[in-house]
Amino acid sequence: MDVYSRGLSSSFIDPSPGIPTYDEKTTGFRFILVIALFGYIFLFLYEFQWLFFAFQARSSLEISKKFIILKKNSELIFGYFPRLTDLQRQQIDALEDNYKEWNSKINVISRKDIDSLYLRHVLHSLAIAKYVEFKPGEKILDVGTGGGFPGLPLAILFPETDFLLVDSIGKKIKVVNEIAATLGLTNVVGRQARAESIEGKFNFIVSRAVTQLKDFYPWVRNKIKKESNNSVPNGILYLKGGDLDQEIKESGLKPELIAISDYFSEDFFDTKYILHIPVG
Repeated sequence: MDVYSRGLSSSFIDPSPGIPTYDEKTTGFRFILVIALFGYIFLFLYEFQWLFFAFQARSSLEISKKFIILKKNSELIFGYFPRLTDLQRQQIDALEDNYKEWNSKINVISRKDIDSLYLRHVLHSLAIAKYVEFKPGEKILDVGTGGGFPGLPLAILFPETDFLLVDSIGKKIKVVNEIAATLGLTNVVGRQARAESIEGKFNFIVSRAVTQLKDFYPWVRNKIKKESNNSVPNGILYLKGGDLDQEIKESGLKPELIAISDYFSEDFFDTKYILHIPVG
């Protein structure tokens, strides 16, 4: 190789020691960029990690709320009545969907109460089942049943007891009969009628705050069988709430007051009672 060629090689191939080549400069710059990028990512994650934890906390809260809602629905009933059969559990479970569907067409339950169906309506009705266990073959009259309370939940618990549910409003009785049929409750008959027009005798007459006792009692006092085979005397089982002293005084009756809070721990039942008026 001549001197000229060696000079070119030295100029373009073998740079002077200590002076970086173009490739080396590019590689170094890229390395710095990668380090900077990772630094920015780290800072971003560090600064905004609270958003991630907040999202996780919110998701957990939503799951917890859903779980609590489930516990307040049919599970609420199963907790107080653990020995229900599979069929009874299925029937209790089916109440919510049936009532929500029918309530969208016919207002049989207050709109604000439909989400509290199991607490305010089903469990409230079943307080009677904590006080007395109806016997097979007994006859129960539910006066002013409305959408089927307390009659339908009681009919689920006592499938061998006969229930006649009456109300003066035909569309409500339509709902009662449709739900009873859907649930397969062959021990339930719904009838549009006033209590005074009902013939026959019954072991118990149940009702839920239809009217004042002094007005209610005359409607039904002659419809109760005197012979009793149950743990408590035949009579009226009336679900009422609030301060009842004046109402009881005006009625001239001497009912036994059973505090529902003795059976159920929810605050809703703190001032709710079963009034048992034995047959006279």
